[in-house]
Amino acid sequence: MTESKRVMIVPCSGIGKAYGSVGREAMYALLEDLCPDTTDTVCLSLLTLGDAEAQAQVRDQPTITIDGCPSACAKVNVEAAGGKPMAEFRVYDVYRAHRELKVRSVSELGDAGREMARILAEEIAAKVDEVSRQPPVNSQQSTV
Repeated sequence: MTESKRVMIVPCSGIGKAYGSVGREAMYALLEDLCPDTTDTVCLSLLTLGDAEAQAQVRDQPTITIDGCPSACAKVNVEAAGGKPMAEFRVYDVYRAHRELKVRSVSELGDAGREMARILAEEIAAKVDEVSRQPPVNSQQSTV
């Protein structure tokens, strides 16, 4: 995957929401540890404010959203900017599959919250890996 065609990871803002904090933590894990060469992010508030550069990024590059609640702000704002998420992840789905993991608080996820973020990040990393192995849409195949 070329530098200009990284997968954009757009987490919800989730300020004051525990699952929003988990989503952001998962995004950091992707960008810093799991997929640093194939992912990037754009600030959700820039999309909300109509920033042309942010909107172009989610329109022109493969995008994955991470939402912390049913409002799906990341997905809604990517779509409002003209993008179409190639995948949508919800923190709550990870919680439903791992009910033993309880987030301590918004400001301190605790070990269980960090584990939830790690599980989510690994699920997303598998999708990023799948996308990064696909040939570019505009590539021309030679015929012999």
